[in-house]
Amino acid sequence: MHTRSRQTTHGSQRHPVVRGLLLVFLVLAISSLFAASPGRQGGKLSAPPTTPKRPVLDEYHGVRVEDNYRWLEDWSDPAVKQWSAAENQRTRAYLDQLPAREETRDELRDFYSGASVRYYQVEYRPGAIFALKMQPPKQQGMLVRLQSPDDLSTEKVVVDPNTMSSQGSIAIDFYAPSLDGKLVAVSLSKNGSEDGTGYVFDAQTGKELSDRVPRVNFATAGGSIAWNADASGFYYTRYPRGNERPKEDGNFYQQVYFHKLGTDSAQDSYVIGKEFPRIAEIQLRTDRAGKYLLVSVANGDGGQFAHWLKDPSGNWKQVTGFDDQIVSAKFGQDGYLYLLSRKDAPRGEVFRVSLANPELSRADTVVQQSSGDASKNEDANRSSIEAIFPAKSKLYVLDIAGGPSRLRVIDTAGSGASGTTEGSQQLAPTCAPYTAIREVVPLTGDTVLYYQSRYLEPPAWYEQNGDAPPNRTAMVSTSRVHFDDAEVLREFTTSKDGTKIPLNIIRRKGIKLDGGNPTLLEGYGGYGVSYSPGFIGPFGRIWLDSGGVLVIANLRGGGEYGEEWHAAGKLRKKQNVFDDFAACAQYLIDQKYTSPRHLAILGGSNGGLLMGAELTQHPDMFRAVISYVGIYDMLRVELDPNGTFNVTEFGTVKDARSFQALYAYSPYHHVTEGTKYPSILFLTGENDSRVNPMQSRKMVARLQAADPSGTILLRTSSSSGHGIGTSLDEQIQQDADVLSFLFAQLGMTFRPSRTM
Repeated sequence: MHTRSRQTTHGSQRHPVVRGLLLVFLVLAISSLFAASPGRQGGKLSAPPTTPKRPVLDEYHGVRVEDNYRWLEDWSDPAVKQWSAAENQRTRAYLDQLPAREETRDELRDFYSGASVRYYQVEYRPGAIFALKMQPPKQQGMLVRLQSPDDLSTEKVVVDPNTMSSQGSIAIDFYAPSLDGKLVAVSLSKNGSEDGTGYVFDAQTGKELSDRVPRVNFATAGGSIAWNADASGFYYTRYPRGNERPKEDGNFYQQVYFHKLGTDSAQDSYVIGKEFPRIAEIQLRTDRAGKYLLVSVANGDGGQFAHWLKDPSGNWKQVTGFDDQIVSAKFGQDGYLYLLSRKDAPRGEVFRVSLANPELSRADTVVQQSSGDASKNEDANRSSIEAIFPAKSKLYVLDIAGGPSRLRVIDTAGSGASGTTEGSQQLAPTCAPYTAIREVVPLTGDTVLYYQSRYLEPPAWYEQNGDAPPNRTAMVSTSRVHFDDAEVLREFTTSKDGTKIPLNIIRRKGIKLDGGNPTLLEGYGGYGVSYSPGFIGPFGRIWLDSGGVLVIANLRGGGEYGEEWHAAGKLRKKQNVFDDFAACAQYLIDQKYTSPRHLAILGGSNGGLLMGAELTQHPDMFRAVISYVGIYDMLRVELDPNGTFNVTEFGTVKDARSFQALYAYSPYHHVTEGTKYPSILFLTGENDSRVNPMQSRKMVARLQAADPSGTILLRTSSSSGHGIGTSLDEQIQQDADVLSFLFAQLGMTFRPSRTM
């Protein structure tokens, strides 16, 4: 499922379960090692625990479906916990004796000990820059305050969750500074649960105030806070408490409340939300003066949004509805509300309405949709508007084209109701194949900060003022690893229906295309989430030094080419995503980058569903599979709280046609007896509130029954959830397990990095 981290764009987690995506390979010269069946390499592996079948029959639209492992869904059952512990013990016994396990873990620790700081999730307030800062070997990101992005000596720590738990189990979900920057509200949660409580701190001293606001954040709908003008209180997203709703509705029906500082949260007042859907996901924002409150409401995860505006008199106005296809609204500094629309414009166009009279029918057109040609391979001809950022007299427009992105600036000072504004200056390279803009933060006037990343360079924050050359700030990351010997190629393959699919291939220069390169292919393909270039860092360095090739696929279902690209991989068209990924794998084989016995695949969450579909639809195409926190039983997923939010992305079994589509690819229901599956490592977190860990338990049980001699392992972490808030030590342990597993399955020998 999509990781809905609303307050960050690629911050502490690179994308749901995308930590540790860049793994290590070394090809053995002894060809006889590869003659064995997939999944039979590595050390000794004991038999899996006994897993009884307890059949349950369901009927969907006249189709009878048997489920032998329904009993594994109930985590409150001691027998399920005993079974899970036995699986974990078996997995640990196997992984811990692998020769590369300790070496890999130690190398990862060495890399991280020398890693630089990283700033993300940045917010601006007058005279202050707030940011989350990750500083290894600290376990969690901390909240800091700076006077200037060019002077790190002014930095002060406001909230450090590392001092709150010796295990690094407490994490910042999100934060919101008051409009004057003197106070900051922070949501904190434990053990990756994302079950957040709001706290308030003095932004100058870090002193904690007495306020406590429970249930401001959860994995289902996220959370948000916005301060009022004088910082006497804040608006916040609130989930039902106590007996306000039945237990099954406890993580639904998010509403907006107001908390007055110094009072008990039980006295907080209702603001809006009773009319919102059960699966509403709310984000809050005030304008810079605190006069207007904007409430953005997502209808689950499928990409529908509505927007409500409260004016200075306290009157509410619904500016847009779900059918208007306005996917984003931002306050300008010129008395306008800027709207990103996809209605009859799947690649996006921009409108603006007056805050004084926010009628969508009276909107001015600021930026028209690009006239891209989706039939061409050239990314620049297929660009889509991903996000907008209004400044004083400029509008910064973030375009994405297949994964890479660029930033444009539009002069809005002279635009009127007659049509499109004039003037457009491109800042970043023309959708350079390996460049992405991940965050844009308006400062004062027309100045913005933006976060730029590439595959082979550490990321950095830049300051930009209109058409002036950008300034690289002091908020930069450095790395002990370098990639002068590496290159990135952007190539295209053709999917089953003729659609061109991009692949980003990262390799060492001079590599031989002889079909023998260990290759890791990664994909996601869902929720309109785009896989953009990001620094591959220590994992990539180890991978390349070991002779491996890393490939990242930009599949349909994502947002790489706009809403058309997303829609082509959602609901009843989900099979397109799996076909795209299989085409990418076949391309790498045909072009002799690799072969099935040297090819591994990796994905997480919705990408875990992708892994399940690939290993059941193409079991002979891959040697090894890594699947993090994945979805596998598509007939039961919507019964979980977060699964209900995903009906707008996947569909529902309650509809006959949707059921047919879900059942046609549901990995759990397409495991076949007697099939020799690739070696598979499933990783899940006991505290995952986004994807129920039972999904991994049931899939492992079914695969082990179908292929009892296969290497099919389940790793369940008791100190993590879906990936957000995972401590650094736990990330290192997970990645070491994944690396050593792949070494064993691909017949590789660990080779220490030569560029430390």
